[in-house]
Amino acid sequence: MFRIGQGYDVHRLVEDRELWICGVKIPHTHGLLGHSDADVAIHALCDALLGALALGDIGKHFPDSDPRYKGIDSKILLGHVMGLIREMGYDLVNCDITICAEAPKFRPYIDAMRATLAEVMAADVSNVSVKATTTERLGFTGRREGIAAMAVCLLQKA
Repeated sequence: MFRIGQGYDVHRLVEDRELWICGVKIPHTHGLLGHSDADVAIHALCDALLGALALGDIGKHFPDSDPRYKGIDSKILLGHVMGLIREMGYDLVNCDITICAEAPKFRPYIDAMRATLAEVMAADVSNVSVKATTTERLGFTGRREGIAAMAVCLLQKA
């Protein structure tokens, strides 16, 4: 049995925050604002994984009202989500993430992002896709006010 899921997340860019995307620290003048480390791509991926099995969303499992998640590394959240997926008897077939931002340029970090996500999910890196695109200076991402990410995944009953 196969299950698919999709996820979407967005965070505002602000000064005096580190920028973490797909578990990799990216040098940049701004970082993403959020209760956790605000890793927009991992959050979208978590929502895709949870959605595939109708388990709700990241806010249900890790509410921003809970101080335990203040500043937490989103890789920890992803690891927990993968534990839930496996407890339900499913394994990841593949996932695909698209990051939408005008800046910074992500191409130099894509391989490290894929490797980091694969390690956290105990998956083969060939099953983890990460891409980045601009929005041609349109919308909030085009104005460099924030970063958005979309993710899809396919799960298979183990």
